[in-house]
Amino acid sequence: QVQLVESGGGSVQAGGSLRLSCAASGRTFSSYAMGWFRQAPGKERESVAAISRTGGITYYADSVKGRFTISRDNAKNTVYLQMSSLKPEDTAVYYCAAGVSAASLTGGALSSWGQGTQVTVSS
Repeated sequence: QVQLVESGGGSVQAGGSLRLSCAASGRTFSSYAMGWFRQAPGKERESVAAISRTGGITYYADSVKGRFTISRDNAKNTVYLQMSSLKPEDTAVYYCAAGVSAASLTGGALSSWGQGTQVTVSS
């Protein structure tokens, strides 16, 4: 399994931007599809975005399309989530996850996940 550590969360006003990073340990990072999930208090975990092993295929939740961008750097064992035009409803704990494929990640099939990073968007 790959070990994942998220960073980059914080507090921002509506309309602002944040970039989340997820650093993976081990030499098998490029063999995993990667994704970002979020969970707000009292709500179910939601798939936000996913990216294939090479980065050629990406998926986004409808709620973040056009505002969030997922990317990865296999040389640095890192996956990113660039978040722009943030809204209060984006407030949640954001988790990085690894999986077999980007499509399966969007369906909730996670092989590994991190401890999460808090994102708070104020109006």
